[in-house]
Amino acid sequence: MKKSLGAKTLIYPLPVWIVGTYDKEDKPNVATIAWGGICCSDPPCVAISLRKATYSYGNIMERKAFTVNVPSEKYVREVDYFGTVSGRNVDKFTESGLTSVKSELVDAPYIKEFPLVLECKLIRTSEIGLHTQFIGEIIDVKADELVLGEKGITDIEKLKPVIFAADTGSYYGVGKCLGAAYSIGKKR
Repeated sequence: MKKSLGAKTLIYPLPVWIVGTYDKEDKPNVATIAWGGICCSDPPCVAISLRKATYSYGNIMERKAFTVNVPSEKYVREVDYFGTVSGRNVDKFTESGLTSVKSELVDAPYIKEFPLVLECKLIRTSEIGLHTQFIGEIIDVKADELVLGEKGITDIEKLKPVIFAADTGSYYGVGKCLGAAYSIGKKR
């Protein structure tokens, strides 16, 4: 029997993404988010949700662009740090020792050390209660060659992305492969 847990933001897994933005003075900033996902395939788009009170919210509204940086497990400390301090008060790149790279395609920075980056142009916003959803058209995806598999596509086992469990406030790594999509279900 299932037990009711009430209306909660409880779903698994949640991504751990670092959103890159510039402020009005061109200072690069990054923020950890978990409220996000792909929301359209043509054009390719990603949705992220932020509270109005965040520094990144204002930056995206001002610059109409952001990056989504996918960290590998080895950067989990930096990921957590980015979510615990505000870019209003701290230069997160200086403090973390990570490198800000200016995108050539959108008006936002990305993190050189993170293996996968989506460069996004803001195309829509939607106010949803406490959060605003930002929809960004993915202009380009950049991946370190070290995380690419034999067919030139991202290999999740090489990428080692971080995932989040909101109910316990804990970070996790990705587990084993269970089977190939669009084929495992055909085996009866």
